[in-house]
Amino acid sequence: MRSSRPAARPAERSSTPTVLALGLAAMVVAMAQTQVVPILTLLGTALHADSAGVSWVTTATLLSAAVFTPLLGRVGDLHGKKQTLVAVLVVMVLGSLLASLTTSLGLLLVGRVMQGSATAIFPLALSIVRDQVPHEKLHGAMALVSSTLAFGSGLSLVVTGLLTQGGDPDYHSVFWFSTAVSVLALLAVLFLVPDGGHRVGGRVDVPGTLVLAAFLVLLLLGISQGHTWGWGSGKVIGCFAGAVVMAAVWVLVELKVSSPLVDMRMFAHRQVAMTNLAGLLVGFAAFTQFIGISYLVQMPERIAGYGFTASVLRASVEYLLPGSLVALVAAPVGGVLVRRIGARLTLAISGLVGAGGFAWLAFGHGRSASVICAGLFTGVAIAFGYAAMPALIAASVPVQQTGIANGINSISRSMGSAVASAVVTSLLASRTMAGLPAGIELPQESQFTLSFAIAVGAMGLTVVVALAGLAKDRNRSTLVAQSATAGDERSAPGTSTDSAAARPAAAGQPNRSAE
Repeated sequence: MRSSRPAARPAERSSTPTVLALGLAAMVVAMAQTQVVPILTLLGTALHADSAGVSWVTTATLLSAAVFTPLLGRVGDLHGKKQTLVAVLVVMVLGSLLASLTTSLGLLLVGRVMQGSATAIFPLALSIVRDQVPHEKLHGAMALVSSTLAFGSGLSLVVTGLLTQGGDPDYHSVFWFSTAVSVLALLAVLFLVPDGGHRVGGRVDVPGTLVLAAFLVLLLLGISQGHTWGWGSGKVIGCFAGAVVMAAVWVLVELKVSSPLVDMRMFAHRQVAMTNLAGLLVGFAAFTQFIGISYLVQMPERIAGYGFTASVLRASVEYLLPGSLVALVAAPVGGVLVRRIGARLTLAISGLVGAGGFAWLAFGHGRSASVICAGLFTGVAIAFGYAAMPALIAASVPVQQTGIANGINSISRSMGSAVASAVVTSLLASRTMAGLPAGIELPQESQFTLSFAIAVGAMGLTVVVALAGLAKDRNRSTLVAQSATAGDERSAPGTSTDSAAARPAAAGQPNRSAE
């Protein structure tokens, strides 16, 4: 088994530049996911495409992320996380550049597929943090990197709104901005992130990767296109049926190959399974906050009788950005909570605060101040959830499986976001107001209440998962210390690869020392 020593021991160098660089890289992920949402109508007009065609601008990124996130997370584990991260950022730059220059929907979709691979940045960044950051700062660093996802989403919306204001908006400026940020992130990673870390070597499980990709693509395609195609249509039913078949085939393949993409015993481990379920729920709540508030505040109050007639820019700056900013501030607090009371209880607090925030949105969204304040609560909840989940993953898997484990958790959050988009969009379209002028269709206010109420349930289930599904924390400091030293133990001359730190992986069992 091969391993390489870090360029300097984590304790001997400042980790702040590394964490900031990785946080900037992770912010690129959020920007790639949300930057086009406010300009879908503009894209349709500029590219002469109908709504079904334009919807693929978001779907293409989602499907690309599903394929590349677990694959590149595993490549990073095997052959080097920084090298893989740099390669992904280069692809992100090229994809953004292509989107900046093209006037063709087909080429724009190619660029969005390339941007979708950037989702792998997040699990790779967390893996590098685990390798390079001193154990006493590990949870705070993971929380800070995680928080940039929420902040990046809010920042992207604001920038998109600013760049497309005026009488003749140009969507190319949005992609030029993402190109510039991606180049900045690439340079930061190249110069501020040290090389080295844990590598196990070996080959990528190509059959397992292809089957997993087929499963995720079919599942997410059915979810994301269900409203457009019709939930009872043959296309959607075929996608879901195919996903079930591919899931069964994937399990069989992974049990047969000698070096599987994912050790299936990882999924049987309660901590990992429950953390991924929590990722699905928190991802659902996060996107419900984004899309629900955005649609609600843009409702024309004079016609609908509710809403605030906000522009895209006002919706982003006044109603969504405060929640993103408070998430960035709350992230270090979440890291402190993880260190002091454990990731399990931090996740439970996330669920409680989030349930309260969404309940406020559901039943008190008649005033701007209420929507903004409720958004602050949900922003804090999401920050705490994002702080807790990487710590739970790190405490449950061996070092050499960190990338793929965080990749799967990222996919679970993306799947939650896709489900939220489908559910909220379908609910808003299912019951519209009667008696409106011809050509105007607006959802009944009760549909927003129902959407936020479902998010209350999702965050409530997060509390149940945390308290009933996850094991109690014990010896929380043990794992982070092992994370900082496991690579040195395996790379020391004469040290057996079946050392105490490595034995859980050899046995196919995640590291349970910090449950």
